[in-house]
Amino acid sequence: MPADRRIGFPPVVDAATRLLILGSLPGDASLKAAQYYAHPRNAFWPLIGGVLGEDLTVLPYEQRIDRLKARGVGLWDVIASAERSGSLDAAIRSPEAADLRSLIDGLPALRAVAFNGKLAAKLGRRIIGDVNGVRLIDLPSSSPAHAVGMTIKASSWNSLTDIVST
Repeated sequence: MPADRRIGFPPVVDAATRLLILGSLPGDASLKAAQYYAHPRNAFWPLIGGVLGEDLTVLPYEQRIDRLKARGVGLWDVIASAERSGSLDAAIRSPEAADLRSLIDGLPALRAVAFNGKLAAKLGRRIIGDVNGVRLIDLPSSSPAHAVGMTIKASSWNSLTDIVST
């Protein structure tokens, strides 16, 4: 059975974005809900909430996005579209890269780009290259498919606190 072409979401950023978090490509639950990190077992919202010191999981999606933007956090993916059956990164075929360089060039306050998972880091670093004054940070994936305990994930994600607290 051929894989369907999946198309990602537009970036969630504004001129005040200091931290850009890049995933690979939204999974099926996210695409169906038209929301970043919509799978109920994806740890993204608890993890970023821990970084911000706010429980974002209790808020409706639109308010979660508003809180991220108010704190200088943006979201996007390194892949604009790809063929994929299911939601696993390992199933991605024929990826089309997102125009990360143009996005980053248009974010004057950007201090760091964090990659949510290994594939996002591998592809994102290749696309972005070096950007003066912008830290590149690899994080363990928030996906439930990445079988690392929440404590380990949170320890790595909490390294973002200094970026959003200033």
